[in-house]
Amino acid sequence: MIVDCPSCERQNRLPAARLGEKARCAACKATLLPLTSPLRVASREDFEELVSRATLPVVVDFWAGWCGPCRAVAPEVERLARERAGSVVVCKVDTEALPDVAGSYGIRSIPTMLLFRAGREAGRTSGAMPASEIAARLAI
Repeated sequence: MIVDCPSCERQNRLPAARLGEKARCAACKATLLPLTSPLRVASREDFEELVSRATLPVVVDFWAGWCGPCRAVAPEVERLARERAGSVVVCKVDTEALPDVAGSYGIRSIPTMLLFRAGREAGRTSGAMPASEIAARLAI
């Protein structure tokens, strides 16, 4: 997984299995974890590694740039990542860039949020809603 440093913005590679641990930026030594903003998933391989190897529950926001409700819920997904930092990993999957990932999980409308625990889907909700409602519907 690629994690951007919040201090110097350098990209750091971290294994998904370590996202629940402590990590520092290779360049400036700033703290990288816990993640306080959603990860951007760039490939199917990264997605599969994240959901199968993460030690924390993973919330996945399936979205697209042209989708108005997706843009409306984006700040709430950011809030969820901040509020649940250290207990949940929040990530975003662009359905335009990774249609095969969205298709393999039967994503038919966006925004849709899925919860994965130990590599298995454990919850699903769709639509724009506040962070508190996303957390309640996914039971996190």
